[in-house]
Amino acid sequence: MASLYHSNRGTRSNTCTRTHCVAALALVVSTVLVTRIFYHYLGSCSSFHLNSSNADIRSGSDQVLGLSRYSSNKNRLNFKVYVYDEHEIGELGLLLYGRDGKISADNCVKGQWGTQVKLHRMFLQSAVRTRRKEEADFFFVPSYVKCVRMMGGLNDKEINETYVKVLSQMPYFRLSGGRSHIFVFPSGAGAHLFKSWAAYINRSIILTPEGDRTDKRDSSAFNTWKDIIIPGNVEDGMTFQKPKLVDPLPLSKRKYLANYLGRSQGKAGRLQLIDLAKRFPDKLECPELKFSGPDKLGRTEYFQHLRNAKFCLAPRGESSWTLRFYESFFVECVPVLLSDQVELPFQDVVDYTQISIKWPSSRIGTQLLDYLESIPDKAIEEMIAKGRRMRCLFVYAPESESCSAFNGILQELEKKVRQFHQSAETFWLHNGSIVNRDLLVFSKWSSPLPLP
Repeated sequence: MASLYHSNRGTRSNTCTRTHCVAALALVVSTVLVTRIFYHYLGSCSSFHLNSSNADIRSGSDQVLGLSRYSSNKNRLNFKVYVYDEHEIGELGLLLYGRDGKISADNCVKGQWGTQVKLHRMFLQSAVRTRRKEEADFFFVPSYVKCVRMMGGLNDKEINETYVKVLSQMPYFRLSGGRSHIFVFPSGAGAHLFKSWAAYINRSIILTPEGDRTDKRDSSAFNTWKDIIIPGNVEDGMTFQKPKLVDPLPLSKRKYLANYLGRSQGKAGRLQLIDLAKRFPDKLECPELKFSGPDKLGRTEYFQHLRNAKFCLAPRGESSWTLRFYESFFVECVPVLLSDQVELPFQDVVDYTQISIKWPSSRIGTQLLDYLESIPDKAIEEMIAKGRRMRCLFVYAPESESCSAFNGILQELEKKVRQFHQSAETFWLHNGSIVNRDLLVFSKWSSPLPLP
């Protein structure tokens, strides 16, 4: 009985095992088939989405233009910025208000160099600001030096000496060799406003609209790997203030094919455009701009001229960048860059071929006008529509705005966050202590600090 029991159990066990094997084999085969079908379907979907994305690139969707990436991300940005105060650093006030303290921020916020004031104010109000130096990833050094210089508040020698004194009072600048510190230079001169920039802040992060200055200097102060190109400061009355100074005109009501509004400054490209306008006055407008006297062109009149053409020409002047490029988007004419070395902001998210034209500066002439005239209005309208969707990236609006130049800059800064900072004058011990060459611990470093 027992043997029969065991024999029957063994037989039942063997039969069950064979059944399981068959079932398992069937399960494996069906799984493979289902998986293949699933991945084939997934691949088709991925291809569809990829093709949709490519189509969006051509149509200029907000997603492809990168607005979703550069929208307000204050809850997701994972870094902190300390903003130096004029009262904690001796002489810093000189770079803000001049030797007599009579230059005001309200005066400096106007015009194309107003970014030096706007960015200072925005960092002070930003969600990424910290009041504790020890938790900061970056240190913002406020300065209105371009405005101060233009208004006679400091001369070049005083600016240079003041910067050196200011930097010598910043232990965290010494700690990182300047790599954690942010400076704004809002004009074509870039960091060259600080004559000794190459010796002191060549490792720092420079925010500037100017990516090339080799036309007047031995080397450019802009470095692609550490610095950030920022948009120029367009008149507030054309950006987020309402009502605007002027509204765009329909293409059918625009008088000119193209225009150039600016001084010649003795620059070849600008002189060529002025000569071209004399030969083809019905196609190209290049009015003589007067910046003083009874015939001075006001801001409203300037934009009224700018909006009256399908294309706004933007040749280089003293430097490669030009504010006219950014202004064009707010009167809704297509900007035509005639500046070979120009650098543009936020290139990782904005495809500038969709919203502008770049033409060789060596080919300024009738060929340029013929080319522009050959572009159908439908194509121009499409470029204008795409530019309209992304021009918010050129507006220095509050951080709370879903899309702004400041949010774009914050996104660029996040890419530069470092876990650790060092310099040739920074040393560390087994217990994590940071010391200098005299083995003095960082907390005891005192001003004035030696600089390179």
